Amino acid sequence: MSDQKLASKFDWVLFISILTVSIIGVIAINSANHGRTESFFRDLYIKQIYWILLGLGAMLIALAIDCRQLNQHAYAIYGITVLALIYVLAAGEIASGAKRWIHIGSFSIQISELAKISLILALAKYFESGKFQGQYSFRDLLTPALLTSVIAILIAVQPDLGTAIMVFLIFLVFITAIEIDGIFLTKLFGTSVFLIPSLWFFLRDYQKLRVMTLFNPEIDPLGAGYHSIQSKIAIGSGGFGGKGLFMGTQSRLNFLPEKHTDFIFSVLAEETGFVGVILLLSLYLFIILKGLSISFHARDRFNLFLGLGIVSSIYFYVLFNIGMTIGLFPITGLPLPLVSYGGSSLVTNFFALGLLLNIGMKRTML
Repeated sequence: MSDQKLASKFDWVLFISILTVSIIGVIAINSANHGRTESFFRDLYIKQIYWILLGLGAMLIALAIDCRQLNQHAYAIYGITVLALIYVLAAGEIASGAKRWIHIGSFSIQISELAKISLILALAKYFESGKFQGQYSFRDLLTPALLTSVIAILIAVQPDLGTAIMVFLIFLVFITAIEIDGIFLTKLFGTSVFLIPSLWFFLRDYQKLRVMTLFNPEIDPLGAGYHSIQSKIAIGSGGFGGKGLFMGTQSRLNFLPEKHTDFIFSVLAEETGFVGVILLLSLYLFIILKGLSISFHARDRFNLFLGLGIVSSIYFYVLFNIGMTIGLFPITGLPLPLVSYGGSSLVTNFFALGLLLNIGMKRTML
């Protein structure tokens, strides 16, 4: 297929929706730090614009990639990612008590963000070949479970439990999509639910406190419960139309912590209210539904699973970030895709969505 024909199949509506969400993020970051005296925070929205431009470059690369090449090198990419995660544990940069970043020149890169894409590629490669859907047994799931566990464990010990949980949920989406026997699937999910309480014994003290404050933030209102309390105050005070940009009291008076990253949704809800929240959620819903449509109409099984993994990653991050801000989930430090400040997350998401657009453009190719 010629480049001109490929370009004609580019989904401009999906692209504009992605870009619109990222622009909303820039506005929210600017509003969140408006009036702060520190130049670092005042200029964050400008840095976010630079990250968006870099992300658009990553998206162009993703559009130019032949997904068949990704298929061929999926396991090699996975192996390199595992080595990078091991390097992070050995020599990574420590910030806020976690060792998650490595320096490459003047950039700090969070490898766990890249690890999600590498795992999705490896799982798509595994499920693309071999048995047909509905023919997988427990033994067939050992290899993809091992691939997932290695990534999840290396991320969890950083520690980054939130991202590790996201990795596991992506794996669950894959094993649901392969249409394994219903009875076996029920047993598998039942066993998982039964084993979840055992994770309590592996949590650190601050993580246990976050779980306890989920059910009762008032047990530590100035500590572990503070984030949740202030976030819900900000969201609730937004009302229908919001207080207006740069007018959010929770944000401007610095009651709301991590307001440019983990709790950017709280800033948006306070300042734009129900109207702004519905707009953002509608854009996310469109991106997710469009992504599912692209995946289910992909030209082959590898692209189907690749697209499904990308869409499920975006979905779970949106779900858990917003759920965290309204008190449905524990505070885990997960960013809101395309909106929260952060280069690694933003560029990775643009690259992943570029792959999704790539799948849509080439779905009619043989």
